[in-house]
Amino acid sequence: MYCDSMYKPLKHVIVKRPEDAFISQKHLKENWEKYYYLSEPDFAKSLREYDAFLNILEEHVEVIDYLPQSDDVGLDSLYAHDPVKFTPHGAIILRSGKELRQTEAEVYEKYLKEHKIPIIGKLTGEAISDGGDFVWLNDCTVAIGRGYRTNDEAIRQYKEILKPFVDEVMVVQLPHDLGEDACLHLMSFISIVDKDLAVVHSRLMPVVLRQWLLEHDFQLIEVPIDEYDNLGCNVLALAPRVCILPAGNPVTEQSLKDAGATIYTYEGEEITVKGTGGPTCLTCPVKRI
Repeated sequence: MYCDSMYKPLKHVIVKRPEDAFISQKHLKENWEKYYYLSEPDFAKSLREYDAFLNILEEHVEVIDYLPQSDDVGLDSLYAHDPVKFTPHGAIILRSGKELRQTEAEVYEKYLKEHKIPIIGKLTGEAISDGGDFVWLNDCTVAIGRGYRTNDEAIRQYKEILKPFVDEVMVVQLPHDLGEDACLHLMSFISIVDKDLAVVHSRLMPVVLRQWLLEHDFQLIEVPIDEYDNLGCNVLALAPRVCILPAGNPVTEQSLKDAGATIYTYEGEEITVKGTGGPTCLTCPVKRI
């Protein structure tokens, strides 16, 4: 069994260190604008931030694998979540909706094969999708965001791959929001941290998804707009109601604590805010049991 949840205890994860993605300050200076970062990350600070983030992971996750440095990929390879998505039976290799990230899938596929991690499917042809648009609502229901990063052909192929073990694929239409070049994933405005607890920014949430959550007895932790901009809606569950949250989101943090959650925070100005990738983006869950 690999992964059919966003919140079960995280046992195995794949990540990538900033020294292997950002490479150097010179490399950041030459590339940050091309990748639509908010500003140029500070390389030395990114290493310190990531060490603190990794320390939290190491306390809770049994197996942490590290993607290698590769000249075939760019800055965004730091966000290890997007090129693949794990199912109970293995990985689906994706093809990013951000053209600069499309080579990451090839590198990831080679890595999984070398580590004998099963691959059950691969998006082909015109299909594009990022892992951030794929959310396990429960172990038999998947929500897929249809937006600029995931198209109809990808959704069609997902349905074929998932048919043997998923009862329902809910297609969630995503808003234009900040535009085609910005990064808006389904996981930008929802993080499921227990079987009945989700962190959300409802202003961006399609009605059909919000109603489904309420009909299935979810408690919704609402993230205010300023904390949404600070990636406060991007919450990684290490186990049910045990979460990693970017620092600087006090309202969200307190609301989660009031719901009985244990919260760990890390400073993420360089590795999270500037590249708009929170703790779920930084991690690719392989096994949750």
